[in-house]
Amino acid sequence: MRIRLDEEKCCGSGQCVLSAPGVFDQRDEDGTSVLLRPYPDPDQYQSARDAALVCPGRAISIEP
Repeated sequence: MRIRLDEEKCCGSGQCVLSAPGVFDQRDEDGTSVLLRPYPDPDQYQSARDAALVCPGRAISIEP
C-alpha cells in the first residue's frame, strides 16, 4: 500500500492525524498535514484508509 498526500488540498483539519497518528502529523506553523509513512506497516492499513475517508479536503489517496 502506498499513501499520497496532496498538501495543496490539505485544509489542516487534523482528521488524518487523529485517525492514523503513526502515518500522519501536522506542521506547527500552518497546520498542514505531513505524511510520515508513505508505505505504512500492514497493521496501519486500516487507520490510513480511515484517514483518507474522513479527510475533508480529499487530500489523501491510497494505492494498493
